[in-house]
Amino acid sequence: MIAIGAHLVGSVPLPDADAVFRAVSPSLGARLAQIPDGETGVRKDWIAWQYAALVATPGLEPIPAGDRPYMRRQLVHLVGGRVAPRFGPLGYADAALASFAIFDRLQRGGVIPAGVRFQVSLPTPLAPLTVFVELDDRPIVEPAYEAQMLAELGRIVDGIPHDRLAIQWDVAVEIGLVEGAWPAHFTDALRGALDRLARLGAAVPVDVELGYHLCYGDFGHRHFTNPADASTLVRFANALAALPRRLAWIHMPVPIAWTAHAAYAPLAALTLAAPTDLYLGLIHLADGLEGARRRIALAGAVVPRFGIATECGWGRRPADSVQPLLALHVEALRAMG
Repeated sequence: MIAIGAHLVGSVPLPDADAVFRAVSPSLGARLAQIPDGETGVRKDWIAWQYAALVATPGLEPIPAGDRPYMRRQLVHLVGGRVAPRFGPLGYADAALASFAIFDRLQRGGVIPAGVRFQVSLPTPLAPLTVFVELDDRPIVEPAYEAQMLAELGRIVDGIPHDRLAIQWDVAVEIGLVEGAWPAHFTDALRGALDRLARLGAAVPVDVELGYHLCYGDFGHRHFTNPADASTLVRFANALAALPRRLAWIHMPVPIAWTAHAAYAPLAALTLAAPTDLYLGLIHLADGLEGARRRIALAGAVVPRFGIATECGWGRRPADSVQPLLALHVEALRAMG
């Protein structure tokens, strides 16, 4: 078994990017290829803050009834005719550029190790559309929202040196569509999801590192579906690995309930090739180093080379969990040799 280091999915429950970079760098900085800004403030709950952007967009308004069992927000729908809305700034570029200025200062000052890239984690446009927009209106709203998200990406890649930047697309809702957790507004859930993910990957310049975080959700510390094994993750990973551009990493969640070889067996079908790194989200505070060792051994019996991570971001955890999580990553990497 070969350990390739650790990966941070995105959110970290600390006050700001400066605090995140200073907390992470001393213990894990040398074992990270890229460091996120922690998605602090309004971004801590992944896409929840985009509900406000949708409601504030002319032509969209909340449906005055009920809520949802997962990520509880009222839906929004089109009003005033079925015309595509025009979105303003979504906030992702502003946040990334502000955080990179802090990253740059700390890296030049030696706090962040040289060679580590600045990671920008972005939700796929399909995520807020599926969670927050009425099903019948999604085909009209999606192209407009995707265009604005790609405009945000454009500002990011124009404002940050490419050799210091890494972009991660967060892939949760797409897996939920394939698993039947949400209805899709297109006929073939898997094909439609993969086509969109390929389009997003192609929008990232080839000299910027690109990764995908696969996820089964963490809202309320629950999955939207509890997978029996890694088979769906492998289907997504293999399709992404076949994209006609270099892929730096793929991150996969490893549920704490995966205690038997059968859950990991589908990983044998992975077709990732160098230089794509595989990070497995097998770190869980609930069972600490002992549980991590068990999952590392089970995964290592199937895939010979991988890094470690948590299943999802840490943003919905208490701030006092950050140092124990960092220490657990260090201990698990040490255990891997």
